[in-house]
Amino acid sequence: MNIEVLKSKIHRVKITQAELHYVGSVTIDEDLLEAANMIEGEKVQIVNVNNGERLETYTIKGERGSGMVCLNGPAARKAQVGDIVIIISYAHMDFEEAKKFEPSIIFPDANNKLL
Repeated sequence: MNIEVLKSKIHRVKITQAELHYVGSVTIDEDLLEAANMIEGEKVQIVNVNNGERLETYTIKGERGSGMVCLNGPAARKAQVGDIVIIISYAHMDFEEAKKFEPSIIFPDANNKLL
């Protein structure tokens, strides 16, 4: 039996930009992606702490060290610059494997930088 489990989480980062007229996705500082064990093009769920919105999209690498977290396209309507979000990815795996799996969870600072 396979189940879906938490793979990676970027916990409580700040939205730095929202670009409505852009092909949809979320641009994330490459340092944050790597630290959270996420890759470009990976499907993610974004949960907005400020307004409760939840959405799914995919990741795009942002400039390394920039702290960028930018919602693009229609997703830009789901958050305001300054909102705090949680970015989550999941993986499908065997039930027994999932019991032993350790997700990658990072807690950036108030400027979206790694501690």
